[in-house]
Parts: sequence; structure tokens; C-alpha cells
Amino acid sequence: MERVGQTLGQGRLTSHLSTEEIIQKILADSDVATFIAKEGLDQLAIKRSLPKFNQYLIEREKFLTQDQTYLAKGYQPILAMNEGYADVSYLETAELKYRQQERDVLSRIRLLNLPKSYRQVTIEDIALDDLKRIPVFDALVDFVNHYPQGQSKGIYLYGDMGLGKSFMMAAFAHELSKKKEVSTTLVHFPSFAIDIKQAIKTGEVKEEIDRLKLAPVLVLDDIGAEQTSSWLRDEVLQVILQYRMQEELPTFFTSNYSLADLEKKMAQVKDNDEAWPAKRVMERIRYLAREIHLVGENRR
Repeated sequence: MERVGQTLGQGRLTSHLSTEEIIQKILADSDVATFIAKEGLDQLAIKRSLPKFNQYLIEREKFLTQDQTYLAKGYQPILAMNEGYADVSYLETAELKYRQQERDVLSRIRLLNLPKSYRQVTIEDIALDDLKRIPVFDALVDFVNHYPQGQSKGIYLYGDMGLGKSFMMAAFAHELSKKKEVSTTLVHFPSFAIDIKQAIKTGEVKEEIDRLKLAPVLVLDDIGAEQTSSWLRDEVLQVILQYRMQEELPTFFTSNYSLADLEKKMAQVKDNDEAWPAKRVMERIRYLAREIHLVGENRR
């Protein structure tokens, strides 16, 4: 019994008590008493379990008081059976599970040349004070709710600057990651157009294109704001869209241009009329996404 008392007395909760007082204090604890009754421990098993009971009480106090010396952050100490007597185990807390789930959600939102804060935008952050915004909101939510059983057709969202098109797409990506555990790549297309030209020097053009080709869900943001070139249109954008069309991969767009106006812009390259190549690209965009016009006041 003395050896047991020495072991138990190492805890700061009981170091000032006698062995008998320590044992009485341990066995009087409601968690310990409940565990003993539940597991049907006999006197021998109880005696062998006393050091672990004491460890549990010490760890529980540290956990409840958020003691800095508590090493198992995010895990709650519990009593569990181990080879016939009590042991201390650790159970993942609801808070830790939430934080891990949120990290997983954010990790599936891939931003290329867009603000990092977009990862934090949720569907609840979309302002619906203007009724004209509701059709866009409903279309995005409907896509999430029916993915992947529903149609893979995306949305071509266009409208004036400052209406929140990119913001709404970021919220959509968050919702898709949260509810369906799907990765979405959002890329600022004008910046990508510059990066892809730089990639020619490093021989990484294919890698840059594949990042967009293979994305489970892709959002091409601000398309039409880039400087148009035949190479970018036909050798980059069309390649990406052709693959996604064949593989039926959901593709979304935001733009200041309607589809008709974007086609006109893509057809004008250095004062040359390239209507046919532009039409080929636009056919793929129209196949991948349905056009929705966002109207309202500038929110910037």
C-alpha cells in the first residue's frame, strides 16, 4: 500500500494527503465511481487502477482549467479499460474536430492570384439585400445541392465591376468544399495570362495549363480583362476548355462582358478580324456554362 501511496502522492492534487485520504478522494470522484460500476471492477482491479485514476484526475483538471502544461491540446482525458484495469486515454474534442474540418474545407479552395481572404468567405456572407442578386445566389446553391448527380453545367456570371461576382464565387467554392468535399480552383485569368507567358521561358507551360485543365471545379475569374492574343486564346484557353468539355468538368466564369461582347473582343487581335477562332472558343464556353447577368449597385 505504501508503494501505491508514493505513486499517487506524486500528483499535485494529492501530494499533501495521506495514502488513505488519497484513495478515498479518488474513489469518491463521480467519474471514477461511475467507471468502476460500469466496468464491474473488483477490489484487486481497483487497487491496480489507483495510479491511473489519480493520473486521470490530474489530467482532467489541467484540461478543464486549460493549464499550459497540458500536452494533449484538443483532446479530453477519459478512463478506459486496458488489460483488465483502468487506463487514461484521450478523446478528440468537438472543438478540435471543428477546427480540423474547417482546415480541410479551406485546403480545398485553391486561389491563384486572388486575395487569400477569399478562403474565409461563406455563403452566409453574400448580401441578399437586393432582390436582383437572388437568382445568382439560388443558382450557385442549387449547383452545390445537386452536385455531382446534377448537370455539370457551370455559370457564366457577368456584370459591371464591383458587384461582387468574384466574392460570390469564393463563397460558392467554400460551400462546395464544406458540403461535398470538392476542391475548387479559382484563378484570376488576366494574371494567369501573364504567368503563362512567363512559363514559356521556364518550359512549364504544360504544367500551368494542366493545373486548370484537371481542376475538379474551375472558376475563371475576370475573363475578358486580359490582353487578347491568338496564342492565349487558341493554344491555352481553348485547350483548357476543350478538355473540360470532353471530361464534363464543372467550369464557371466571371466577366464584365456578356458572352456576345466577349466573342467580339476575342475576335479582335491586333486589328485583325479572327471571328472564326473566337467563335470556336465561345462555343466551348457556352457548352460549359449558362449565362447569368448580375445587376445592382457597386459594392466596393
